[in-house]
Amino acid sequence: MEIYGEYDVVIAGGGTSGVAAAIASARAGAKTILIERLGTLGGQMNVSGPPGFAYAYMFNPRGEQIIAGIMEETHARLLQDGHALPHTTPDFRVGYSFSLVDPDYWGLLIFEMMTENGVNLLLYSVAVDVVKEGNAVKGVIVENPSGRQVVLGKVIIDCTGEGHISARAGAPYEQVPKDQLEPHTISFTVDGVDWEKVLQYVRDNAAYEFNAMTHPYLGWTDEQIAERIRRVKDITEISNFMGYYSLRDAAIAAGDWHPYSGVGFFIMPRENGVFQAHFQHSSQVGNVDPTDVRDLTYAEIECRKQVTMALKFIKKYMPGFENCYLTRMCHELRIRESRRIMGDYVLTKADVAEARKFDDVIGKSSFSSGAKHVATKDTISYEGIVYPKDGGSYDIPYRCLVPKVVENLLVAGKAISADRDSYKRFLQETMVTGQAAGAAAAVCARNGISPRELERDVSELQKVLLEQGVILYGTY
Repeated sequence: MEIYGEYDVVIAGGGTSGVAAAIASARAGAKTILIERLGTLGGQMNVSGPPGFAYAYMFNPRGEQIIAGIMEETHARLLQDGHALPHTTPDFRVGYSFSLVDPDYWGLLIFEMMTENGVNLLLYSVAVDVVKEGNAVKGVIVENPSGRQVVLGKVIIDCTGEGHISARAGAPYEQVPKDQLEPHTISFTVDGVDWEKVLQYVRDNAAYEFNAMTHPYLGWTDEQIAERIRRVKDITEISNFMGYYSLRDAAIAAGDWHPYSGVGFFIMPRENGVFQAHFQHSSQVGNVDPTDVRDLTYAEIECRKQVTMALKFIKKYMPGFENCYLTRMCHELRIRESRRIMGDYVLTKADVAEARKFDDVIGKSSFSSGAKHVATKDTISYEGIVYPKDGGSYDIPYRCLVPKVVENLLVAGKAISADRDSYKRFLQETMVTGQAAGAAAAVCARNGISPRELERDVSELQKVLLEQGVILYGTY
């Protein structure tokens, strides 16, 4: 087998966690390579998911910024160039902050940052297996148009999203049966929207047609929320529209809508103050195991059937969308749930509820825990959901990135070690853990130690992260 090259840090997967890991690793002085199965980078940011940093949660409900680093840097650079909106924390939605960017310009920026930081790229390459000596991972086997090759590294980072490399390396993992997994989706974007007509419908039906998604810490009553929405003057005050309940129910009764999801969209900024509507929830395909290629193939087909139905529904039922047209289809499924790689610490629902802090903190989050759903007529339940106490945030410990049993391996992104309730797929946690894993791998390579040995003293890692702009301390 051809040896493609030898590196300090090898990263499998060029999605949101992978690109953050690659930049962080290279900035920390490591010779770094990023392997991606597609010809582009960005994952759920610009390939399969919502428009930019929707639900960024970069601020907690107290208004404190808890996430910065590479995520903040990309937002700031695009904002300066006119391809993003300022951080948006509507008064009745503080805690559900939005930091929306143009996803296509974000994808262009990421390639610039790879070049700026000297990251080596290996695209069109599927990571299919690992090379091991005992329990230590020494490299990644890839297949691409050139054949089969091996990429050797001192530290390997699994950023595949589904934990494929960790599983092949023998790391323990958990995954619920596929009939209990959250459904997967394909997102799409439309333009040609009459936004004033949209806003008027929202104002007129604020009391019963929409889920305002107001954080419970804020203590708003339903009446206060409805009155506040009636006073909305600009779509950026809402950013995310979820509901249209009576329209959905009428469409279901008429056979114009499937019963497996709600109706909702994010606004997506484009140049010159133009906004588009990005629909993320309008297809939901459940009972699909994302580690089974047969299931994935079925889901891609079924999602597109549901998207076709959704496009007809939008034009027929939703005020303001009568003349809309499709401008963008995500290229592949957004995988909502898959493996959770078990590490030296498992983040728990209690950690989230208590806004717990850890000595080996590598980043923060204010996301809730709980409220998983499946694709049924009762598509989601909020029973059992918990939020960090007092509107605060919780720490993500470094040990969640270190898989049990296997050496020389880190995992970042949605597959990090967490219980099922606390498993999150969202951008902020994938980029936060990606940056931390990249910095940690570089520190390990420089000092000739394993990621597990680094657990004994993470001070050097934390120093690197602070130098890279990551927020570790000083927030509630």
